[in-house]
Amino acid sequence: MIKHILTTTLFFLYASITFATESNENMKKIGIKETAIELDTFVKELVNKDKFSGAILLAKGDKILYKAAFGLASKRFNIPNNQQTKFNLASMNKMFTAIAIMQLVESKKLSLTDKLSSFVDETWLPKTITNKIEIQHLLTHSSGLGSFFNKDFMASSRGLFRSLSDYKKLTQNESLQFEPGKGNRYSNTGMLMLGVVIEKVSTQNYFDYIRENIYKRAGMVNTDSYEMDQPVANLAIGYIPTDNDTGWTNNLFMHVIKGGPAGGGYSTIEDLYQFALALTNYKLLNKKHTEQLYSAKPQLQSPSYGYGFRVSGASGNRVVGHNGGFPGIDTNLDIYLDKGYVSIVLSNYWRAATPVISKISELVDRTKQ
Repeated sequence: MIKHILTTTLFFLYASITFATESNENMKKIGIKETAIELDTFVKELVNKDKFSGAILLAKGDKILYKAAFGLASKRFNIPNNQQTKFNLASMNKMFTAIAIMQLVESKKLSLTDKLSSFVDETWLPKTITNKIEIQHLLTHSSGLGSFFNKDFMASSRGLFRSLSDYKKLTQNESLQFEPGKGNRYSNTGMLMLGVVIEKVSTQNYFDYIRENIYKRAGMVNTDSYEMDQPVANLAIGYIPTDNDTGWTNNLFMHVIKGGPAGGGYSTIEDLYQFALALTNYKLLNKKHTEQLYSAKPQLQSPSYGYGFRVSGASGNRVVGHNGGFPGIDTNLDIYLDKGYVSIVLSNYWRAATPVISKISELVDRTKQ
């Protein structure tokens, strides 16, 4: 027994020393060129094990440090991903919806405290609900609404949902999970409602408004909410490992046929880099309203979420952006506001981006500024 305890103690002591040594090694500062080499080595190890398929971009300011694509956009036709391949963004579209709302606030066509009932009628939700919800509640996931990805959606043909009004049948029976502003629950229905608000206030179709006021202004030429029953060039199909891990299933019959305010549009690493530059150079919003996007709202139960943007890090190392996840989709944009880096990882494998995102975060911390 004593021998066992001694052996165990020595093991943990050795493990602690080894871990400390490895941690110190990992924290040694490296140059930008070394950062790119280490990232490339790390990603290629994942690719060789078939654990990553997608595209990656790491930049600092206007200088791209690393840009590469791996894996197949289509396993059926053996077509490789490239640096211009369009990947499904899943929830990353929420950033575009939030910016559009803030543009309308900036132009004084809308207020963050306006009630949802001013913009949607009871064919969407009962007035007893919309009278309680403010625009800021929708932006911060503190509205009490849930998700239209419910049983009715799962049992319906995806071809039925193309315009925003097509989703009415999925929201009409929603109830509040809590009083608006008194809790926090990630809400796809909330973001959908913001799309409806954009259409009402701008008098434009949601997709046209986003195309004109965000994609075009940011120089995003390969980004849109494409309809999946139409041929779209250079578009990645999402893949999920089969249960026995011996093959792959594609996600074509799982997600929406056309993305919208809550997610499901497509973009490229190059376009998202242009988006990050446009955002941080105040081409989409003025400085005041851009910074308001990143303001976490603990009073609205959203300490790690601003207005449509994920917010993390302490002063001097703030990181904002958004991720997206769905079977066959794993995406992320990190904008390091203080350090100047932009990290983009788009994958058409389920849950494959996380190790790369973590590695980039570690490398940014270790790279000489």
